[in-house]
Amino acid sequence: MTSSSNVPREARQASERFWDFRRVNSGRGILLMAIGACLGLALAGYGLFTARGTSTLIVPADAVAMVNQQPVSRLDFNAEIETLYGVDVAQASPAQKQRVLQDLIRQELYVQRAKEIDVASSDPEVRAAMVSAVEQQVASDALTAKPDESVLRAYFQAHQDAYASEGLITATDLVFPKTASSETVRDALTRSGPTPQVLTPLMGQKTARLDGQEFYFAARIHLGAQAFDQVRKLSAGGIAGPFVMDDGVHFVFVQENLAPKVQPYDEVRLKVASDYANAAARRITKGEDQFFRHRSNILIASDLK
Repeated sequence: MTSSSNVPREARQASERFWDFRRVNSGRGILLMAIGACLGLALAGYGLFTARGTSTLIVPADAVAMVNQQPVSRLDFNAEIETLYGVDVAQASPAQKQRVLQDLIRQELYVQRAKEIDVASSDPEVRAAMVSAVEQQVASDALTAKPDESVLRAYFQAHQDAYASEGLITATDLVFPKTASSETVRDALTRSGPTPQVLTPLMGQKTARLDGQEFYFAARIHLGAQAFDQVRKLSAGGIAGPFVMDDGVHFVFVQENLAPKVQPYDEVRLKVASDYANAAARRITKGEDQFFRHRSNILIASDLK
């Protein structure tokens, strides 16, 4: 029979054997697994009750209310007070604060309802507003960045046509029958200009396409890009053509040509900065478009492929 003096020693030895990790002990394994399970449940419960979207009875410091667990921003509240009443929050009366608060809560309720019924899928104006908001968010960094002066000057040098004065050209568009000899017409106009005495025998006439002074952009529209690109290179007295069109063979007689002049950088710097920011925003938006498409599953109707 074991004496009472041996009990503490045997208990101590059993404890040492239990926690001796060099030996396999099924009881120890079960205990550690139970402890691990309890810790896992505790962590899961903590995550469940503190995760975003879980119910809370506390209004965060940066909000003035919670509507279905969605915060109503205190910044929006302050801005609305200043906009409506022209005072800051400290000076606003309790009635003014309550009115603004209730208006913001009402807005949030309607926004949440709009999400529930998916207004964006049926209202073109809402869809357009959402697209515009995302585009502005995507391009915000480019639009607010302040590029170095050297970057702006390089952009100016690469796009000087955009910062040139509008050119002016004074010319007359003359049309002749397709049977007329181009060489004969050119020789006659070169010697005498587009006078009635020259045009009548050649059966030529002025047209409404170009007859007098016009800006470059207007002359390009009236003559067409191909013809205008030849006309703009001529100086006073020059003749461009022939241009074969539906109504006959056209020659353009130039009386005066004031080519565009590039404006000094210092005078157009603000426009250069704006254009540079807009160009950067377009590049970023294009990249985002490609990213959105790449990560999306898009199916196109067979008749539009």
